Amino acid sequence: MTLIDLNADLGESFGRYELPDDELLTLVTSANIACGFHAGDPTVMQRTVSAAAGRGVTIGAHPGYRDLVGFGRRELAASAEEIAADVTYQVGALDAFCRSAGTRVRYVKLHGALYHRAARDRDVAKAVAYAIRQLDSELVVLGQDGSALLQAAAATGLEVAREAFVDRAYQPDGQLVPRGEAGAVLADIEAIAERALRMVHDRYVVAIDGTRCIVRADSLCVHGDGPRAAAIVRAVRERFESEGMTLAPFVK
Repeated sequence: MTLIDLNADLGESFGRYELPDDELLTLVTSANIACGFHAGDPTVMQRTVSAAAGRGVTIGAHPGYRDLVGFGRRELAASAEEIAADVTYQVGALDAFCRSAGTRVRYVKLHGALYHRAARDRDVAKAVAYAIRQLDSELVVLGQDGSALLQAAAATGLEVAREAFVDRAYQPDGQLVPRGEAGAVLADIEAIAERALRMVHDRYVVAIDGTRCIVRADSLCVHGDGPRAAAIVRAVRERFESEGMTLAPFVK
């Protein structure tokens, strides 16, 4: 029996910018909840945690750069020490809301530009991994296979999990195509669902140049801020279920 997790970035509303998370929470098995730095605020965090807990969705913290204006997708000149403190602050805040709701944060997945920086910058990766380990040694770190962050987290004794992105284009080296480039974000729902199946069954993804990249994933991500996010997750879920696959959180 093949088990696979579906995760989405949720709780990313802020002010008058509202994202419809309710439908996604009926479809995903894990929720990466924004912690107020790149999106969200205390009210949004509390509401999203309560909704996720009520549906039995596993909750992960989704910390990013302190960048509400840029949605955490701009690179900032923050030091490894500053980043580690910011991650501790954000995860701790979300965990407070989780405990109030009778649940807990089970994993950490970085957001946006910080996700990509920690994947390649070993100093930042080590600082983040150590900060997470000091906060809660039972937290799982979710990230891209082979990244500096997963290597650093494993070295500290943390459990790690690998993810792949069903709605983003890949480069031949296995990295994501930058968002500013043509074709970086995928929109064909049927093609995305078939692509997701190949990622799990055959462990590869076709890169933007037509070559194949090996994919090893414990969880598949759909970006919750996309206009067709719920439709994509539903199509992927239905495709998996039609193949007899079981959807389950990657955190045991």
